Amino acid sequence: MRIAEISPTPEQRRSSTVTVDSDSDQSAVLSKIETAIKSLERHPPAHPLPDSYASEIQLPLAQLSQLVPLPNSAKLFVWKLSYRLWNVCVDLSNASSQKISEELAKLRQLAAEMLLATSDVAGIPSPAFKAALFFYKTGLVWFDLRKFDFANNCFEKATDLVSNIEINSVSDYDERKLLLDLNLARSRSSWEVSDRNLAIALLNRSKNVLFGVSRNYNALAHQYLSFGKTLLSTSEVSTVNEALKLMNDALELCGKGLRVVKRTEDTLSLKELRLKTLRFIAAAHLQNDEFESVLKCVKVLREVGSAGDSHPSLSVLAMKAWLGLGRFAEAEKELKGMVLNKGIPECVWVSAVESYFLAAGAAGAETVKAVFLGLLGRCHVSAGAAIRVINRVVGNGLSNGEGMKVKAKVVGELVSDERMVALFDRDAKERTTMHALLWNCATEHFRSKDYVLSAEMFEKSMLYVPHGIENRILKAKGYRVLCLCYLGLLQLDRAQEYIDEAEKLEPNITSSFLKFKILLQKKDHSSAIAQMQAMPSCLDFTTEFISLSAHEAVACHSIPVAVASLSQLLTFYNSGKAMPINEAVVFRTMITILSQEPGNDTDVLKHMKRAHVRQSEVGADIFFGKCEVGRREKNWLAANAWNFGVRTGQEKNYELSSEFFKLASELYKIIGDGDTEGNEEMVCKSIILAVSAIIAEEKHQKGTLLEPEIRQAIELLGRAGKILTSSSSSIKKNDDQIAAIEPHFFFVYTWSASDLYSRLSDGGSQQLQLVKNFASSKCCNLKHLVQIGLEALQGPRSNPEVAALALNSSLAALLASPSPDYQTVALVLRNLITVDSIQKGEPDDESIMERYKQAYRIMVGLKEGSYPSEEAKWLAMTAWNRAALPAKVGQVEMAKKWMSMGLELAVKVPGMDMYRSCMEEYLGGFEKRLKGQEHDQSRAPGLS
Repeated sequence: MRIAEISPTPEQRRSSTVTVDSDSDQSAVLSKIETAIKSLERHPPAHPLPDSYASEIQLPLAQLSQLVPLPNSAKLFVWKLSYRLWNVCVDLSNASSQKISEELAKLRQLAAEMLLATSDVAGIPSPAFKAALFFYKTGLVWFDLRKFDFANNCFEKATDLVSNIEINSVSDYDERKLLLDLNLARSRSSWEVSDRNLAIALLNRSKNVLFGVSRNYNALAHQYLSFGKTLLSTSEVSTVNEALKLMNDALELCGKGLRVVKRTEDTLSLKELRLKTLRFIAAAHLQNDEFESVLKCVKVLREVGSAGDSHPSLSVLAMKAWLGLGRFAEAEKELKGMVLNKGIPECVWVSAVESYFLAAGAAGAETVKAVFLGLLGRCHVSAGAAIRVINRVVGNGLSNGEGMKVKAKVVGELVSDERMVALFDRDAKERTTMHALLWNCATEHFRSKDYVLSAEMFEKSMLYVPHGIENRILKAKGYRVLCLCYLGLLQLDRAQEYIDEAEKLEPNITSSFLKFKILLQKKDHSSAIAQMQAMPSCLDFTTEFISLSAHEAVACHSIPVAVASLSQLLTFYNSGKAMPINEAVVFRTMITILSQEPGNDTDVLKHMKRAHVRQSEVGADIFFGKCEVGRREKNWLAANAWNFGVRTGQEKNYELSSEFFKLASELYKIIGDGDTEGNEEMVCKSIILAVSAIIAEEKHQKGTLLEPEIRQAIELLGRAGKILTSSSSSIKKNDDQIAAIEPHFFFVYTWSASDLYSRLSDGGSQQLQLVKNFASSKCCNLKHLVQIGLEALQGPRSNPEVAALALNSSLAALLASPSPDYQTVALVLRNLITVDSIQKGEPDDESIMERYKQAYRIMVGLKEGSYPSEEAKWLAMTAWNRAALPAKVGQVEMAKKWMSMGLELAVKVPGMDMYRSCMEEYLGGFEKRLKGQEHDQSRAPGLS
């Protein structure tokens, strides 16, 4: 505010001129100050104020204070300059639209300092008060700039200027007001720097400078209330109590002011302040959970005057107090009473509704609905307020059980009311917000798998779909999520209706997939496959939806649909389209799915063969992947072909088993990365088992392999044989290579090859060489060798030479053992006798005799029972019976040899005493007849 300049009397003016002229130093200093002020007066208000002005005045002002006491005329001139400086600061501030700068605040303070330096001037009434006023106003400027230290400095200087004045002697209204304003200003400044004790002390000190003026009571009460409100906003128990004390002081000041008030407008102002203070006291009690005190304050407020206080906050305070006491009926009454009060602002009743619902929970949902619908019918309710209410009901977290259903029911009834829907027709932004709010609520219910409530909320959100270009898209999206809800409820027909509507509005891949999902749930597999195959025609199609279809089919245990989906996915690999996963992964998934149910072995074989063909077409690295990933995929496919071959073989499905093993041999060939030997081993084993399965199938079906089939099998085994003998020219190296293969597989290889070669007219030599190799191998097992020898003797395709080799090798190995298995020895001997009979013929008795003598030598020295008695008995009886033919044809010596051998063998057999005595008696008689030159042509007696 601009201050009128001082106009001295003519005598003062003359005295001033003379004084200034008489003292050149003073004149120079004052001239510098005046020059700076004149320059400041000429400064354009639009331009920023440089900081040089303050220094131009501050330096001469400091020099002036160091001079000898100034004459009164000089002091008057300083006062005049001070007023000029103050007014130019005011003019510059008024001319600028910006906030007062710090530079102007410094200039104002210099103006006040000039008055302070000459505060003892004569001829000016109340110079101390005028100087104090300058400091007070400058302090207010610093306070606005939030320079509280500078502000405090100004207020304290002003206080010092008036501190020596007797308060009772102050009669001027403005001067009395300044005393109060200074205390209040110092109090506010101390409060800002957190010196709360000093601030309150200054307020208490201000009670001494009220001078019985009602406006002063009003100002001081306002300050008490202001500090109380600030403390109340911190929500701390200790500060709330302190706030209550301050507000009670404010209330007391209001009462005292009303007792001294003289003007009507002051009375109204004090009464309004008292009511306001009471309301804040009630709020403080509410914050302290002193609900009874709140109700007392509300009662007092409502009973004041003739009509009482009808402030909107009273109903809210009373409602919250009743809620705090747990008396929901009274709280509900207060809330419903707000509907009738048209003066209650929207924000107040919305806040009340939120508070009531927060305390009452789901039990208060019906009341909230009644209040809100009542407000809709009574007055204009904004869309924003409606959103706040709905958000409070649905946004307080999902309740459990009945509470959740009650809240959803209330929200559904509120948002479906025609008045509510009409409320959002005009505001697109709020309509979008309401749609999003209901959508999110429905989403939360969906996540908690409450599909009934979720569907209801999604349906209500459709009422608030924004208008415009987004309308069709959001509607289609809503129909799709409703389809999902009813899918979750297994109401498939209703889900079908919604997805059909969605497809009309926005045909896309998502709708197509949901239709597929519905058909899958209905177990309409053929239609589901057709729907899946139609997906690529969608504009936004991606192959991920085919993969997802396969996953859904697996989840529904629909193997045909899953396989069809994966087969469809494989067509995109054939087209050369870039795919997110390797083709081998799709085949692996398909094979895994098929293997979950029995009876799919043929399909598994078909897809494994397809995989093998594809990898040969595109290359193993592209098909399987590179590095470790590719190696694992190759191993998986090969190992599963092997496993299926083993399982089908165990199930006696030898035809499939052979095919799986053939495929396994091909797959193991493509596994590389330095594991060549291991791969060759598995290739060899697979081939061996494949051929053995072919032979087993022939025996199982009681058929006969054709010669081309035999030669094809031999060719397969030839590959295995090459692996067994690869990179080996020496016997030792060959044996090491063979040792890498399990002995059982080497036997199966030898047995299978021997069996096949025995069927060919030109295969005898190969068969013999096979058995020789096996017999000389470190992997040779005696039982296996015996078995090969016995097999070579059986059937129409017998090979006595092979049998002899195998059995002789077996016998030699058995006898070389520290503890021979004489049961096997006896078996081998019996079959060797048979082989010799076949090879040499019956007339060659010498070789056969030698075999019997070998048996006898083996039995010599054995403990009783070591050699099988039945086999020994067979040897003794057959040797005796072999004498019949020589005796009949006149070969007496040969007959005698056989009878002697039979008798010698019978001696070694326990339990043949009767036979032995008969033999001895017959042999004695036979010898007598020989001595008497008797030629008995009769046949030697047979033994049984």
